Amino acid sequence: MASIVRMLTILERFSSNLLLKQMQFSRSLHQTNINGTRNLVKCKSLWQIRCCSSSSSANSFTYRTHTCGELNLGHEGKKVTICGWLQYQRMGLFATLKDTYGIMQLLIPPENIEAINLLRVSAFESVLKVSGVVTKRPDGQENPKMATGAIEIVVEDITMLNKCKPKLPFLVRDYMKVKEPLRLQYRYLDLRSNKLQRVLRLRSQFLMKVREKLCNDLEFVEVETPTLFRRTPGGAQEFIVPTRNIGKCYSLTQSPQQFKQLLMVGGIDRYFQIARCYRDEGAKSDRQPEFTQIDLEMSFTDADSVMKLVEEILSHAWSEGEKNIKLPFTRLTYQQAMARYGSDKPDTRLGMELFDLADVLRNSNALAILSALGKAKNGVVRAMTISKGHECFSRSVREKLGEQAESEFGLPGLIFIKVNENMEWTGECSKHISKDSQNVINARMGLEAGHFIVMSAGEDSIVTPSMGKIRLEIASFLEKKGVNIKTNDDLNFLWITDFPLFFQTKEGLYDTAHHPFTSPRLEDVHLLKTNPGKVRGQHYDLVLNGVEIGGGSIRIHDEKIQRYILQHILQESPSEMDYFLTALDSGCPPHGGIALGVDRLLTILCEAFSIRDVIAFPKSSLGFDLMSNAPAVISEQDSQLYGLKFKNEHQGIICNNKQEVINQ
Repeated sequence: MASIVRMLTILERFSSNLLLKQMQFSRSLHQTNINGTRNLVKCKSLWQIRCCSSSSSANSFTYRTHTCGELNLGHEGKKVTICGWLQYQRMGLFATLKDTYGIMQLLIPPENIEAINLLRVSAFESVLKVSGVVTKRPDGQENPKMATGAIEIVVEDITMLNKCKPKLPFLVRDYMKVKEPLRLQYRYLDLRSNKLQRVLRLRSQFLMKVREKLCNDLEFVEVETPTLFRRTPGGAQEFIVPTRNIGKCYSLTQSPQQFKQLLMVGGIDRYFQIARCYRDEGAKSDRQPEFTQIDLEMSFTDADSVMKLVEEILSHAWSEGEKNIKLPFTRLTYQQAMARYGSDKPDTRLGMELFDLADVLRNSNALAILSALGKAKNGVVRAMTISKGHECFSRSVREKLGEQAESEFGLPGLIFIKVNENMEWTGECSKHISKDSQNVINARMGLEAGHFIVMSAGEDSIVTPSMGKIRLEIASFLEKKGVNIKTNDDLNFLWITDFPLFFQTKEGLYDTAHHPFTSPRLEDVHLLKTNPGKVRGQHYDLVLNGVEIGGGSIRIHDEKIQRYILQHILQESPSEMDYFLTALDSGCPPHGGIALGVDRLLTILCEAFSIRDVIAFPKSSLGFDLMSNAPAVISEQDSQLYGLKFKNEHQGIICNNKQEVINQ
C-alpha cells in the first residue's frame, strides 16, 4: 500500500499543472464549508460568474446521487454515484471526472482490474458513470486549488456510458486557446467549457428573474406572438419565407411590434415576451441575424413610467451581480447627447466631452477655422480635451488621425493644440488665436497644463457626429497604449430621449428614426404637416457603456395620425396595413413599451469578448452557421415546390464563404 501512495504522490505532482488550470475557475466560483454548504462568491475575473448551486435538485430524476462539484469532507464515508466526462487518467489507477458543476478525483484500487482496464483504453471526454466511497485525501496530498481538493472517490464500479473517439478537434480545457471559427464549427464541444456553461446558466437565471418580476410582482401577462407575418414598413430588412402559394411569402418578424400593439387593443394591458426576432442586415460583428429581446408593452402609460419600469426590472434581475446597477439612470436628450459627445449612444465614462467654440473663434485669425465656418450654413467648432496620454500623440499619430478624419468621416481636418506648463498654447493655429480667446476657452473646457485640444470646424451635421467618432478612435488608441481614460468602470446606464421622429434621406424623402408607430410629442403634432423634420418623437433608447441595448416609445393610438404618417410622410400605402389601422380605430388605448436586447445586454454584464460568447449556437461574424454549413443550397424539388429560381445556384458558394471565415 505504501508503494501505491508513493506512486499516487508522483502522479499528482505530474498532473498538478493540468489540474491547476482546470480548477482555477471552479475554486473562485464557490466556497465550500465542512458541512457541505455551498456559498456563492462574487468573482473578479472575466468569466467567473455565478453558477447554479449544486444540490439535490440538480440530481433529481437522474441515476447520479451527486454532482462532481458538490462533494466535500461532509460526505466522507458515503457511497456516491457521479457521472461526467473523463478529463485525465494515468495508468488506470488515477483519473479526474468533470461535469457541469466541477471536477472530482478518482482513485482506483489496484485489485479493481476491470475498472483499471476500462480506464486505460478510454479516450478523454468519454462519458462515465462512477460509483464509490468518498474518502479524505492523505495528509499532504490535498489540493487547495480545487473545490473538491480535500477528498477523492475510491472507485468500486465504472460504467462506460459512451466512448469518445480518440482525437477531437480540440481539447475541452479552459486554458486552451482555440480559434473562434473552430469553436463555432464544433460548438457542442465548446459548450462543455466553463465559460459557456456559466454564461448560459447566468442567462437562464437572469431571464427567470425578469419573468418573476414581471409576472409575480407586476402582473404582466406573457404572450407568444407569431414569427411568420407580413412585411412591416420601415425598419430593418426582413427575412422572406416562401410558401406553396406561389408568389406569396411570409416575413420573419423583426420584432413583435404590431402584435403587442394589437394586444393593447385587445385588452391585454400589460404584456411581455422573451421574443425571438430576425433581421437580414448583412454581416455585422456585433449583431446576429436572429436574436432575443425582452419585449414589453403597457396601456395607459407614459415614457417616464416605462423607463422607471425598466430600471426596476434590471436592478432586480442583476441584484447579485458584482457590479451594482445604480438607480435612477441618467437621462440626456438627443440634442444634449450629440452636442456633448457627438453620439446618440455615448460612453460617458470616457470623458472627453465636446465643446462648441464657434462663438469665440469667429473673431480669430485662424484661416482654417474661418474658412470652414464660412462654407457652412450651420457652422460649429467642436473641440475636446485629451487630459491623459498626451505623450502618445507624436506628429505621425496626429497626422494619421487627421487623414482618417478626412477620408473616413468627411471632416476638413483636425487641429491639435497643446497647453504647455505655463498655460500657453502651442501647435497648429495657436498663434492666430488671441490670448483673451485662449483664456475664455481654457475656462470653458477646464484646461490644465499638459492637456491636448483636438478640434474641427464646419457644418454641424457633419462635424458633430464625426468628432464623436474621432473621440472613440482616440479612446481606443489610448487604451491600446495602456492609458486608462475611463472615469469609472461601473455599469453606466443612460437614457436618451426626444429623438427626431424623421430624418431625410439623400433623395430628400423622409424615413423614420425609430419605426413608423412612434408617437410624436404632443407639442410637435402640428409640425407633421408643415415641417416633419422638426418633429420630435416620444422615443427613448437605453444605452449601457456606449452600446445601445434597448429602444422603446409611446405609440400612436390615433388612426388618423398613423394613416397620415404612413401615407403622406413615409409614402407607404396604407392599404398594406388596413388591418392595423382598423384596430387603432376600434378603441385603442394610449400605450407604450420597449424592447431590450438580451444578447447585447448580457455581453456587457458578463464582460464577454463577443456577443457570440453569450449565445448557445450563434452565427459567425459573416452570418453563417459553421456547424451545419447553413444557409445551404436547396434541392431542385424544393425550388419547384415554392416556385423559386436562383440566379447563381452553385453548391460551392456556401462552402467558400465558410472557408473564408475559417481562414480569418
